[in-house]
Amino acid sequence: MTKEPHLSHRAKRFLSGLSLPVYAVLALAFLQLPVVIVVLASVTTTSYLTVPPVGFTLDWYLEVLNNDDYTDAAIFSLMLSCTATFLSLVLGTAAAYALVRRKVPGAEVISAVLMAPLVFPAVVVAVALLQYYTLIGLRGSFGALAVAHLLITLPYVMRSVLASLAGSDPHLEEAARTLGANAWTAFFKTTLPLIRPGLVAGGIFSFIVSFDNVPVSIFLVSVRQTTLPVKIFSAVEHGIDPGIAAISTMMILATGLCLVLAERWVGFHRFA
Repeated sequence: MTKEPHLSHRAKRFLSGLSLPVYAVLALAFLQLPVVIVVLASVTTTSYLTVPPVGFTLDWYLEVLNNDDYTDAAIFSLMLSCTATFLSLVLGTAAAYALVRRKVPGAEVISAVLMAPLVFPAVVVAVALLQYYTLIGLRGSFGALAVAHLLITLPYVMRSVLASLAGSDPHLEEAARTLGANAWTAFFKTTLPLIRPGLVAGGIFSFIVSFDNVPVSIFLVSVRQTTLPVKIFSAVEHGIDPGIAAISTMMILATGLCLVLAERWVGFHRFA
């Protein structure tokens, strides 16, 4: 009789300690369930989406890779994402460095303005840019679309570089200047290696955000050139087939691979 309460107390402690991991696993499974469904739907032998899949085939992947519309859209998305990422790295690093090291007047206001795209809904930004580009006659051009993607990717570079600069010692650059290095040499030889993890993390994050973007791109792409996510979105309106699931699976795998490499290389979680 005396052992039952003791066993009951131990059981309660065991269950309470086990509850958090169980909840975490259930939450993770719930979040990943749509991904699993897309992957399963991409290998079905039927011409329509079905889960669980009927049979197993990779023909839908081959069909998508041989489709010129999808490959052209993928190449265009890669060019656009690389351009936006490069501009974000250059301008974002310069802005973050000026705000932290140069004590620019009104730094908090400037930082809030540059970070605003993280707060405003993407559709609002897209509609505003659409009206502006239509007014000045730049709608549909690659440069206008690249600037639009620069606006939505710049905050990610700034956030990661600001974190790296906050954790670096500013006296190292001052010491380099004291020893005879000019401003550019001191920056590239001392500060840049220290903030490289933040640059890598911000660059990868910017590339993923730009490549996967739909709300901004769908308002600004031209008829002749479109991004891959917009192409997928347009194809869904005419019907869903396993080919769309196949290309979505490839995008999911590519995005996941980028995140894994970033985490193992620079500790991505510190800047996310």
